[in-house]
Amino acid sequence: MQFTYDPQNVFARILRGEIPNKTVFENDWALAFHDINPQAPVHVMVIPKGPYVSLDHFARDGTAQEHLGFMRAVAATCDLLGVQDGFRAIANSRDHAHQEVPHYHLHILAGRPLGPMLVPVKG
Repeated sequence: MQFTYDPQNVFARILRGEIPNKTVFENDWALAFHDINPQAPVHVMVIPKGPYVSLDHFARDGTAQEHLGFMRAVAATCDLLGVQDGFRAIANSRDHAHQEVPHYHLHILAGRPLGPMLVPVKG
């Protein structure tokens, strides 16, 4: 699959400092910040600093150092958020999954019981 990255997307602009954010954690490879439209008491986005459109794009084309740096950022963010009772990590990719920003991002949601992930399909 061919991926086309839009450098004007909102997360790219946040990474360049053009749009402010409430930073939770940052390292050389990732930025974690509070979602502006939280869906749970804790709702933080973790984004890689590289130009990746989706999880599969990042997994395929990111370097091992970027992958490790991103995952370490996720771990550090969870530690800082104190989500020891549990959390949900969600990465929506493309239209059918309702990805709203074309820059790979991982949602970390916590702070209350989140219920089942999806309603079962009745067959």
